[in-house]
Amino acid sequence: MTAPASAPRTAWLAGASGLVGSLLLARLLDASVTVHALVRRLPDVPRTDPRLHYHPVDFEHLPELPTADDLYIALGTTIKVAGSRPAFRRVDFDAVVRTAEAARAAGIRRVGLVSAVGADPKSTVFYNQVKGEAEQALAALGFEVTVFARPALLLGDRTALGQPARFGEQLAERLMLPLGALMPKAIRPIRADAVAEALMAAVPTRPAGLHILSSQSMQRRPA
Repeated sequence: MTAPASAPRTAWLAGASGLVGSLLLARLLDASVTVHALVRRLPDVPRTDPRLHYHPVDFEHLPELPTADDLYIALGTTIKVAGSRPAFRRVDFDAVVRTAEAARAAGIRRVGLVSAVGADPKSTVFYNQVKGEAEQALAALGFEVTVFARPALLLGDRTALGQPARFGEQLAERLMLPLGALMPKAIRPIRADAVAEALMAAVPTRPAGLHILSSQSMQRRPA
C-alpha cells in the first residue's frame, strides 16, 4: 500500500528582500513550500511563482493572515542605516516580536529567527542587547519549536539587492580569503546562503523546544 503524500508545507517569511531572507525565499520555493512573504512594499520586480504570495504590511499593525506551518523572520538593519537607536529597535525588536505574536495568533507552531552572534539581553553592546531581547521575547511566546540562528558577520552581495553595503561585512569579505582558515569558526565570517540553508533545515525538523544554531555549526565544510 502506498503511503499517503505529506501535505504541502506553508510558511510566513518576514524580511524576504534582505540578504538572508532572499536566499530563504528561494530555498523555500525550490522545496515546494507555499510562502506568504510579509513585505513593507511590493518589490519593483515581484518574483513570479504560484506558491509565492506577497502581503504588503505595516509591521506596527499586522493584519490577520493565512495560517501556516512555519515562520521565518529575517528582519534586520543597522543603526547607521536606520538612523538612530530607536529606529533600529523598531525593526530589530518591535517588528520581529509583533510578527511572531501575529504568527502565534494564527496558529503557527514553529519559528526560526535570524539573530546574531553575541545576542544577549544583558550585553553592554546595544546591537547585541536588542538582538538578545528579541530572542528572549520570542522564547516566551510558547512556540512548539523555536530556532535562533546566530551568524557572525555575513558574506553576500547586498548591492545586488539594492541595499547599501555594510562596512563590517566588506571588511570581513576582504579578510576571508587570506585569514579565514586561521580565524576561530565561532567568529569567522559566514556565507548568507549557509545561514539560510541551516535555518530552513532546522525549523521543520527539530524536536520541541528551543534550539540555537551557532555560527560555527552553520559553517559549511570545505568541499
